[in-house]
Amino acid sequence: MKRIISTPKAPQAIGTYSQAVGFGNTVWLSGQIPLDPATMQMVGDSTAQGMEQQIHQVFKNLSAVAEAAGGSLSDVVKLNLFLTDLSHFAKVNEIMATYFQEPYPARAAVGVASLPRGAGFEAEAVMVLGAG
Repeated sequence: MKRIISTPKAPQAIGTYSQAVGFGNTVWLSGQIPLDPATMQMVGDSTAQGMEQQIHQVFKNLSAVAEAAGGSLSDVVKLNLFLTDLSHFAKVNEIMATYFQEPYPARAAVGVASLPRGAGFEAEAVMVLGAG
């Protein structure tokens, strides 16, 4: 039976989706953009420093949803990253290494034309509880 995961520690859905859906010990985490969950406002901007803020906020949001599902980022087995500017790819790798440890999850990084609310970065994940 599927279960819907929701937490006030991550931004509430801004569309017709759930923060995450679990089935058995697998959890699919919806894409997170850099919204502050308390204000539902974007953090950061398109500058280098602003992108660092965006990247950190996205991983914090994913972490909050993972915890609400009973796991952590160490349980993530697949991560999909979306960037509107691939010149920030090295910064994503650098910051990602502060949230994930080896062995790292499988991953895709995709350049996209735009993201919701003008975000520069979005990430979604698949987690297997107990995988970490």
